[in-house]
Amino acid sequence: MTRTSLAVLLAAAALLSACGTSKTDRALSGGGIGAGLGAGTAAVTGGNILGGAAIGGAAGAAGGALTDQDDLDLGKPLWKR
Repeated sequence: MTRTSLAVLLAAAALLSACGTSKTDRALSGGGIGAGLGAGTAAVTGGNILGGAAIGGAAGAAGGALTDQDDLDLGKPLWKR
């Protein structure tokens, strides 16, 4: 697997993993997930890990804070079906 495909796969997983019912919950979980993915992507691609974590965390927190819980409904979780 190339570095680019790994980065795209990690980014796609991040888009589906943020959770929470309030904007604060979504901002915190999105920020944490984004920071982890940013640092991981930077480590894999040879970039600055702290810079990747900061950018990923900011993007994840903004994404979580700017979305509403009704913006994306993926249905019931698999374990509740």
